[in-house]
Amino acid sequence: MNKNIFLVLGMILGLIIACQKADELIEEPFKSFIRPSYFPEPTYNFASNPISKEGFELGKKLFYDPILSRDNTISCGSCHIAQNAFTHHGHDVSHGIDDKQGTRNSPPLFNLAWNKSFFWDGGVFHLDLFPVAPIENPVEMDEKMVNVLAKLNKIPSYRAEFKKVFGTEEINSINMFKAMSQFMTLLISDNSKYDQVQRKETSFSAEEQKGYAIYQAKCSTCHQEPLFTDGSYRDNGLGENSFEDQGRFEISQLEEDRLKFKVPSLRNLKYSPPYMHDGQLRTLEAVINHYRRDIQNTKNLDPILRKEMKIELSDSEVDQLMAFLNTLNDEKFINNTLFHEF
Repeated sequence: MNKNIFLVLGMILGLIIACQKADELIEEPFKSFIRPSYFPEPTYNFASNPISKEGFELGKKLFYDPILSRDNTISCGSCHIAQNAFTHHGHDVSHGIDDKQGTRNSPPLFNLAWNKSFFWDGGVFHLDLFPVAPIENPVEMDEKMVNVLAKLNKIPSYRAEFKKVFGTEEINSINMFKAMSQFMTLLISDNSKYDQVQRKETSFSAEEQKGYAIYQAKCSTCHQEPLFTDGSYRDNGLGENSFEDQGRFEISQLEEDRLKFKVPSLRNLKYSPPYMHDGQLRTLEAVINHYRRDIQNTKNLDPILRKEMKIELSDSEVDQLMAFLNTLNDEKFINNTLFHEF
């Protein structure tokens, strides 16, 4: 009798745990693009690519399809993992086809509709062109667009889906990239505690409020609200790196751009370590300590940092700043199964 009771109790406990785990994932219904009221106007031109449920689903399918790579093993989602804010979890720099190692940390993907340029060096200026670079990069997906299109055109289900979305069975790069943009523009992160405070749904704790004031005084010039980046390219004093990566200079060939990299967003830092363009800093504490004491006096060091060569923060202020930065983590976005692989 006792064994039966324990068995029943065990089954009930198992069901409770299973339900709790299921609750951690959020099943969100499809919604077209909605600009949060306190966000600026997006830079993406939705008039040229209206979003539909079918277009979003087609873009998502392409994003997670390894057919975009040379040997059909690497998808966009391989290096941009939804549960890690669409970064490559566990890798300082991305690993692509044949496990080849790149030179940069995979940037997170969210709030892309507000971006004016893409990648750490700004080498792509439009979201609809964004997928070309990883597809044709020899250490990422190592494929040619002509081959990708040939493979897709041989698949009847893809031809049918493209016809439903774009009115033609013929799959071309323009429509392929537009479909992928329909998926990527809806990767909107706007439900962190910070966002809830902006909507007056809750309030910061005393510790978080102090951290917010520190952020506004010492971080907000480059990491501007509400996107927490100004989209600029800056040398933050990391110095030369083992990959001899010259950042923005490799695109512009202007000396004043040497060692400048795009200012990343401070959103979802909990889910996207390691940090910096080459993933050299593994913890958020290490990032803050870089600005406290490890800034290198490079030729193009940002003038804001050159003034003092450090950002003065006491240990208690670091704790307060960390408390605020944690309010920028958007668990609902991370767990939204609408964005997860099928």
